[in-house]
Amino acid sequence: MTAYILRRVAFLVPICAGILFITFLLQTFIPTDVVSMMYQGQATEEQASEAMTRMRQRFNLDKPWYVQFIYYSANVLQGDLGISVRTRQPVIDELGYRYLNTIKLTAASLLIAVIVGIGSGIVSAYYKDSILDVSAMTVGLFGLSMPAFFFGIVLIMIFAVRLKWLPVIGMGDWKHLILPALNLGLIESASLSRITRSSMLDVLNQDYIRTARAKGLHEPFVVFRHALKNALLPVVTVIGLKIGGLLGGAFIIEVVFAWHGVGELAVKAIQWRDFTITQGIILISAGTYVLVNLLVDIIYVFIDPRIRYD
Repeated sequence: MTAYILRRVAFLVPICAGILFITFLLQTFIPTDVVSMMYQGQATEEQASEAMTRMRQRFNLDKPWYVQFIYYSANVLQGDLGISVRTRQPVIDELGYRYLNTIKLTAASLLIAVIVGIGSGIVSAYYKDSILDVSAMTVGLFGLSMPAFFFGIVLIMIFAVRLKWLPVIGMGDWKHLILPALNLGLIESASLSRITRSSMLDVLNQDYIRTARAKGLHEPFVVFRHALKNALLPVVTVIGLKIGGLLGGAFIIEVVFAWHGVGELAVKAIQWRDFTITQGIILISAGTYVLVNLLVDIIYVFIDPRIRYD
């Protein structure tokens, strides 16, 4: 197990290097550089020219691209993602608390998606073709076809505007987290429910399940101890992919609910044309997704001991 983890970590090195290189190359697609945007309209042409020359030398923008990439990589490894064009503050400071807010929203949404999705999938599989099964799959299909931002508006209208149970938008206590987490979690639970149902149906028809029942084992023990454990492998795979989807979906939901996370900052950075912040968001989001997939691979072996990583 230790050897496998070390191999997987080593395999991530070229992947992370590729992400870093692609993120660096993104700056070549903009018609100007960061220094020009920082001094745009803030000084006379002569003053700006002198200041921009010094700033380009400071950020190594006067050097060839491959030398810039070496400096950029070294800075990223030290936690330096550059300086914001708009606020003139380090990008890592701009992203710090917002990244934690996005992780908080993603974790709460994932918890809801797992509870609702796996729970409804188990019930649908156990009561196959019943009214519970049909209802759960119908609601799941509705969730798959519902745009996340529209569902968020519906939740606001019902629970915040009409019933006045929850705050509308913004951040504060735990109540502000409920609506955006429900929005993301319920949307993502739809596909998770369907894959859980399919996996559970395959397992419940296996011979060892019939043998367990023939031995007189209690039905909950058969379903949760024998069936669910062996049905979890594809479910865990989907959950790992869902985390990436939740991170992406959180960007939209954060704008709808004015949640101060990375997604809200990304929208503002695009409006501000602050490429440095956008670049940092892309890098952190991609790195998070890679680490989540590593964690999912490691979890596999604990769920199914038949898996060998030799």
